[in-house]
Amino acid sequence: MKKVKIGVIGCGAISDIYFKNFTKKFDIIEVAACSNRTMKKAEEKAEKYNIQKVYVTTEKLLEDPEIQIVVNLTGPEAHYPINMAALEAGKHVYCEKPLAITRKQGMELVEKSKQKNLMIGCAPDTFMGAGLQTSRKLIDEGAIGKPIAVNAVYVGAPSTSREVNKPNFYFKPGGGPLFDMGPYYITALVSLLGPVKKVMGSAHMPFKERIFSNKKSPEYDKKIKIETPTTTLGIMEFESGVPATIITTKDSVGYNPSIEIYGTEGILYISDPNFFGTSPFPLMGCSVHMKKGYFRKKKMPYTHKFLENSRGLGVADMAYALQSGMEHRASGELSYHVLDIMQGIYDSSNEGSAIELSSTCSRPKSLLEGRSRNLSIRDILA
Repeated sequence: MKKVKIGVIGCGAISDIYFKNFTKKFDIIEVAACSNRTMKKAEEKAEKYNIQKVYVTTEKLLEDPEIQIVVNLTGPEAHYPINMAALEAGKHVYCEKPLAITRKQGMELVEKSKQKNLMIGCAPDTFMGAGLQTSRKLIDEGAIGKPIAVNAVYVGAPSTSREVNKPNFYFKPGGGPLFDMGPYYITALVSLLGPVKKVMGSAHMPFKERIFSNKKSPEYDKKIKIETPTTTLGIMEFESGVPATIITTKDSVGYNPSIEIYGTEGILYISDPNFFGTSPFPLMGCSVHMKKGYFRKKKMPYTHKFLENSRGLGVADMAYALQSGMEHRASGELSYHVLDIMQGIYDSSNEGSAIELSSTCSRPKSLLEGRSRNLSIRDILA
């Protein structure tokens, strides 16, 4: 297969792992160009990763006839306009999460991609990693019996590098822990259990403003107005009938991520859906455990590849689909459904009633099992 040429818009902190994987890991991709609001950053990335073209504006990059897929790594507020402009320019699109800030924006993007016969996809692609693919195999094979309930939790401290490095959008609509971290959890659960049909929620802003205490932040010692919920509790009812709770908060202490899936014959523990299979936090770890009856939890061996940080795998999957005609996994259909779920949690909180979702999606196809080094990415994605 030929390499698929991509153009990357947005050269901030998250871009390094994408560029690294695009240039070193995924041989089906060629980074043809990059662009950034600050030209210096784009030039730095181009030099570091040997990218031949650097464009001053998004418009110039979109005019490049060689580029087939645009990878949008900008902030949430820029996702919709850039994604729409790329589709209008005849490019396939993959963007960082969320797909858009509102349902209306998300639906317009999905409809435009269909009208133009183009693919649109969205992070996270961590559900394609070893941890969640192993979890899916265990569920599909009946290792815990029939799933009957789920509890998903993300707890973060109020002053961490994540929000300190992006104060301009973290506390605005499209940010907050539900929209920033929620996509990892909700996407993981949809990939494991299928689509959701109904949600309820309770969303809160315990604090009206926050003062940054981290001296590394450009906003150090300044007050930031909080404009979006920082603690949410959601209840999701899957089409299969399985109920699930999800808690996301940035108003507690430490870092505590987990997903627990309770079955008729066992319990599955998934430590952190933000990672593919290994975690940069040694004390937290990143693993899959299972328990049956009153026995201790047992660590389960990974059955799939992509343990390391493989962000951009969703783009490689899209590139493969572009040439093979197969469906790509981190699809617009999936990402819009995740957006609909998150907005539904907010709507339920505001209205005080359950929200029936208008969207649904197909459960993404699982990856080929196996961890052999001889397995090519193309084999795994086929």
